[in-house]
Amino acid sequence: MTYVGATPTTGDFKVLDSITTSSATTFNLRQGGVAVYPQSSAHVLCVLNGVLQTGGSSFNIVNDTIVFASSLSSSDVINQILVLGNVNDIGVPSDDTVSTAKIQADAINSSLIADNSISDEHLDITAITGQTAITSLADTDKFLVSDASDSGNLKYVEKQYLPSGGLVKISSQTISSTVSTIDFTSVFSSTYKNYMIVFSNIQISSTGETRFQFKVGSTVQNSDSSGNDYNWVNQGRHINNGDANGQQAGTTSFRIHGDNNSYQDNDVSFTMMIFNPLIARKKRVIAHGNYTNASEYLALFSMSGLHSSTATNFDGFRFSRSAGSFYANGEVTLYGLVS
Repeated sequence: MTYVGATPTTGDFKVLDSITTSSATTFNLRQGGVAVYPQSSAHVLCVLNGVLQTGGSSFNIVNDTIVFASSLSSSDVINQILVLGNVNDIGVPSDDTVSTAKIQADAINSSLIADNSISDEHLDITAITGQTAITSLADTDKFLVSDASDSGNLKYVEKQYLPSGGLVKISSQTISSTVSTIDFTSVFSSTYKNYMIVFSNIQISSTGETRFQFKVGSTVQNSDSSGNDYNWVNQGRHINNGDANGQQAGTTSFRIHGDNNSYQDNDVSFTMMIFNPLIARKKRVIAHGNYTNASEYLALFSMSGLHSSTATNFDGFRFSRSAGSFYANGEVTLYGLVS
């Protein structure tokens, strides 16, 4: 918008409180009872007895007072004192008139932000995703929580105080082609005492037993001093009332499940617990599961095993077959149990 003549000036213009004169030269400058500090006498229009006074000669400004050149009397009347806007003082902006561009970068600090005023809609998602990722947690690492017992106030909790327990995935293998063995090498460590294996929907190519052996590195424990230490008991029953039970001591592997030599297993699933394979005592395992044959006859089995070696360096395992192979559409996953 253009103007004829000077552009209107924006400033902080104050009409001050009335002053009762007396025999004095100095009077306080107030607006609504609050002290006012004009920038100079040139910024003050003072009307005394109906006559506009000249700043700098008729009066001067000292802090929040006006000092007249000569003493007034009680009969004098100060008609008005108007304080003009100070240099660069634009006054109080009207409501909803200050744009983003008018605010300096980083000008809004914590003292100007109202408590409890930042909601999730104002948070940048990179506040989390933009930070450095970590792959392990220390006991003193902290998590932000809303404390339900304290009106939802934000607090932190350290990792060491979180509930313990649960499963941690260590390793997994997908069986998508025919293999004679399934090997997990160097997977047991001092991080966990106990382990769980999930053997899921793996097909078997012929009648026979699924077997389990411990390993040290890449060496299977079936031919050295630990070789004949496998002792197992196996119970099974399938849907046409046939039993597949057995037991054996001092052999070279655990039999996870078998059959009665007429029941060909086709699709096998089971869970297996391994208890503290690193302990300097005998190693114990249990397994529970089922399998079906090509005609969808269902069989149930359980196995309990004891390895009588007290060696402490067992760190892996192998699944194998007494006949045939593993093939297709299954997965074997090892978990560590958090104590």
